Amino acid sequence: MNQGLTLTFWLLLFLIFYTYIGYGILLFIIVKLKRLVKNKKEERFDYEPEVTLVIPAFNEEHYIEDKALNSLGLDYPKSKLRILFITDGSTDGTREILEEIDGVEVVHEDRRGGKSAAENRAMKYVQTPIVIFCDANTELNRESVRELVKHYADAKVGGVSGEKRISMKSQSNASGAGEGMYWKYESFLKKLDSELLTIVGAAGELVSFRTELVEDLEEDTILDDFIQSLRICEKGYRMVYEPKAYAVEMSSENVKEELKRKIRIAAGGWQAMYRLRHLLNPFKDFVFTFQYISHRVLRWSISAISLPMIFLLNFLLIYNEPISSNVYHILFLAQVSFYLLAIIGWYLESKNLRIKALFVPYYFTMMNYAVLVGFSRWLKGKQRATWEKSARMKVENNQTL
Repeated sequence: MNQGLTLTFWLLLFLIFYTYIGYGILLFIIVKLKRLVKNKKEERFDYEPEVTLVIPAFNEEHYIEDKALNSLGLDYPKSKLRILFITDGSTDGTREILEEIDGVEVVHEDRRGGKSAAENRAMKYVQTPIVIFCDANTELNRESVRELVKHYADAKVGGVSGEKRISMKSQSNASGAGEGMYWKYESFLKKLDSELLTIVGAAGELVSFRTELVEDLEEDTILDDFIQSLRICEKGYRMVYEPKAYAVEMSSENVKEELKRKIRIAAGGWQAMYRLRHLLNPFKDFVFTFQYISHRVLRWSISAISLPMIFLLNFLLIYNEPISSNVYHILFLAQVSFYLLAIIGWYLESKNLRIKALFVPYYFTMMNYAVLVGFSRWLKGKQRATWEKSARMKVENNQTL
């Protein structure tokens, strides 16, 4: 029995290591080797196709004027850039504010069907070869459109994702610092994924597609950007990552708001994995499946479930063999210490006392807890495509992490 416990313990521990660290190391080595045998393609900065920038906006009156002005200030020929806001379901002044601004178009209906439904409807108005989606509460860098569209000179590229960045002013709390560190690491992995073959999931804050490849999504889709991206990859196209095109976003106001957002994303992850379960077949495209499982499936499912199992197995190994190897005692002490730091971080955050060293264990634990809650919510069908927006920090003069 102890042999079975021991083997399971080490397999799960390896799985956690591989998911959060090992895949990045392996990916880095593979990409380095690929660079030795294949030269990087030259980029076409003179490629300027017509583009439609689609911005779904639900009750964003506090951000919407700044967003419109930011969009109008993008460095791209005005005659080739169409800016389309879709304000379905908005009950504040979002629509009225936009209708007073020259240079943008507004599409509206009173029904609120969620982001996927809004994007499906917006696509009926898109006649350009390239469509870009971005969130209403983000700020794009001036060169973002140029940096995205240059990749479409390659006929094998079906979509290009920009980078999500968290405002520097948001890092004072646990949600801001944790989210900032998370997205820095995500960006590192996405760069390598893109260079190896394709990214497996775009940043919905800024993502573009060839219009002809975009499919209407089921209206109850929670992670529209993720499912749309992978369905395009299914058709044999690549999704490229371009960090020089980025969207700056404020972090959640606090960890409670961030947890609400993470649970919704986790529920959407389970929904997406179920709908895209055929992508787990490695015989169709081994490299793509390898990337999909390593970067997404493990993190969104098995790893979160493994953490409490590792803790329990570690305890049982020590309990059944009190004179067992010191390694098990050290690992158990390390886990207890890590979770104690997370609890202390949670307590101090609730008292507005912030120690940045505690942000990592707190945010990591919160993320994996969200995966488990998200699974329960998806299983019970309680996560709707429409949701209550998480409150964001309100800080002027954004800078990025």
